[in-house]
Amino acid sequence: MDVRWELRLRAAERGVFKAVEMRRLLAEAGLEISAGKMSALWSATVAPVSVRLDDVEVLCRVLGCDAAGLLVLDIPAGRPPHPAGLGPAAGGAGTWAGGGPAAGPAGAGAGKGPGGGGVVRPSLPPV
Repeated sequence: MDVRWELRLRAAERGVFKAVEMRRLLAEAGLEISAGKMSALWSATVAPVSVRLDDVEVLCRVLGCDAAGLLVLDIPAGRPPHPAGLGPAAGGAGTWAGGGPAAGPAGAGAGKGPGGGGVVRPSLPPV
C-alpha cells in the first residue's frame, strides 16, 4: 500500500502554483518552514517519511482540506483495502480509498469494539 502526497494538487485547487507562495501563506498562518523543507514537501509525490501533525493541521487549514486530502492511500488491485478483520466486509464503516473514511458521525456503530467505535479511521484526524 502506498500513500500519495497531494500537497501540490490541493494547493493548485486553491490557486497556489509555486512553493514560495505556499511558504508565504504558511508563514502568515504561523508556520515558518525553511526553503529546503518547503521544496521537499512541494516536490514530493510520495508521502514524506515524517511530517509533524501540527504542520499537517496548518497545511490543511491554509488549503481548506483535511489530512485525507493530503495523504491518499493507493491500494493495489486485488488487495483488501483494510487490515484483516476490519472494514465493510467485517461490519466496519466505509473505506479509506478515495479520500478518507466513509464513516458516519462519531459513535456510529456503537458497541462494535473498543470504545464503542467499530469505525475504521486513518491515523490522522480531519482538521
